Amino acid sequence: MAAGSAVLVLGLAAVLALAAWLWRWRRVEAGGAGRVCVAVLGDLGRSPRMQYHALSLARHGRDVALLGYLQSRPHGDVLRSGRIRLVPVTDLWGLRVGPKLFQYVVKVVVQAVQLLYVMLKIDQPSYILLQNPPGLPAIAVAWLACRFWRSKLIIDWHNYGYTVMSLSHGRNHPLVQIAKWYEKLFGRLSDYNLCVTNAMKEDLWVNCNIKAVTLYDKPASYFKETPLELQHRLYMKLAEDYEPFKPRYLPETLGEKSAFTEVDGSNGHVKKSRARPALLISSTSWTGVETERVISNYLSALNSFYLTSPGYEQYVSEGVKLPPLVCVITGKGPLKDYYSGLINKLHFKHIQICTPWLEAEDYPLLLGSADLGVCLHKSSSGLDLPMKVVDMFGCCLPVCAIHFECLHELVKHNENGLIFRDSDELAAQLKMLFLEFPTLEGKLHSFRKNLRACKQLRWDESWDQTVLPLLGQNE
Repeated sequence: MAAGSAVLVLGLAAVLALAAWLWRWRRVEAGGAGRVCVAVLGDLGRSPRMQYHALSLARHGRDVALLGYLQSRPHGDVLRSGRIRLVPVTDLWGLRVGPKLFQYVVKVVVQAVQLLYVMLKIDQPSYILLQNPPGLPAIAVAWLACRFWRSKLIIDWHNYGYTVMSLSHGRNHPLVQIAKWYEKLFGRLSDYNLCVTNAMKEDLWVNCNIKAVTLYDKPASYFKETPLELQHRLYMKLAEDYEPFKPRYLPETLGEKSAFTEVDGSNGHVKKSRARPALLISSTSWTGVETERVISNYLSALNSFYLTSPGYEQYVSEGVKLPPLVCVITGKGPLKDYYSGLINKLHFKHIQICTPWLEAEDYPLLLGSADLGVCLHKSSSGLDLPMKVVDMFGCCLPVCAIHFECLHELVKHNENGLIFRDSDELAAQLKMLFLEFPTLEGKLHSFRKNLRACKQLRWDESWDQTVLPLLGQNE
C-alpha cells in the first residue's frame, strides 16, 4: 500500500517537474481571445452537463475545445456547432500488470501526462472549465495547464471523487484518504467554482474553504412532452428491435399499431390504445454498485421474489385493477449484458423489461412519452442531485425517487412525484399511481399538471443568469 502511494506521489511530482520545465521553455501572454476548454476525464456522450456548458459558450460566441473520451456519440447540437471542436482523450483500459493498486497508480500517472499533453496542444484558452469528479489527476493537470496558459480554472463540482471511490473501497481506505486530501488541496487552487446543489455549496465552504456558486442542473430545451405522432413513430422504431413495444394483439384494422398507440384506419390519426400498458422509464450506468441497487430495489418492487411483502406482479395476480407494465432501463456500461441476462430469466406475466441504448435524440422523446420515471440514484456524498430526474421534469414526467439527504431540493413529495425509502414503499406507490390506469390517472395527472404549471427555468436561462456574469468579470 505504501509503495503504491509513493509511486502516485512520485508520478504526480514528475508531472509537476514536466510542467515547470515547460513553463521555463515557453511563456505566453494572458488572454485566449475568448476561447474556453471544457474538459471531463470521462465519456463526453454521457456528460450532458458539460455538453450544455459547451453549447452555452458557443451560443455566446466562444470557441470551445470540448475535451474527453469519445465512447458515446455526443448530442447532434454539439456535433453540428461550428464553434465546438471535439478533442479526444484516449481511455486507458489496458493497464493490467501487477497488483490492482499498482495498476491504478500507474493509470493515474499516465493519464496525468496524457491529459497535460492534450491540454497544452489546444489553442490558448482564457478559461478551463473542468468537471469533477473524476478529479484525480484532472484537477492538478488543469491547474498546471492554466498556469502555463495564464488562464482561469473553473471547477464544476458534480460530486466528490473520494466519496465515489469509497463505495468500492470504504471511507477509511488509504487511497480514499489520499484522494480526499488531494481533492481539497487542489480544489482550493481554482479561480471559480460551480456546484449542483446548495447543500454542496455549503459543504464546500465549511469543509474545504471553497466558495462556489450553485448552478442547478436544468433540462435543455429539447426535453419536453412528446406529441402523439412522434410518440407513435418512436414506438414503431423501437418495436423493430424490442418486443415490449410490439402490439400484444394483431391490429383489427389495416392501420399501424404499437403496444401503446395505433393509427385510426378511418381518418389516419394517431391515438392511444385503450388497453395500453403503462410505460415506466429508469436508467443506470450499468456499473457494479449502482446496478446492484437498481436490480435489488426495482425488481423487488415489481415482484415478491426477494421479499415476503407483495410486489406489483402479485398485486395484479390478486385481482387489483392494474395495467401491464413496460419497464425500460436505459444506459450503457460494462455489466449491462450480465444483468440483462439475469432479467431475461425472470418470468413475469404482467411485466416486460427491456434495456435499450438510445440515441441522444431519442432519449428525450421517450421521456416525453412515458407515464412515470423511476430514479434509484443515491448520492455517494448526499450532496448531488440526479440529472435524470431533471430531464424527466423537463418532459413533465412525474417520478418516484429513492430518498437521500438533499433530494428535497429537486423532488417535492406529493407535488411533482413521490419519494420512497425501500422496495416495499415503491411497490405500494406503483399500485396507488396505476390503479385503474389508463381510465383514471389520479395522482399521475395531478403531478404532471403541477410540472406543467411550475414553468421552471431551462438550462440556457439559468446558465446566462449564473455563469455568464462570472465569465465577464475579467473580460
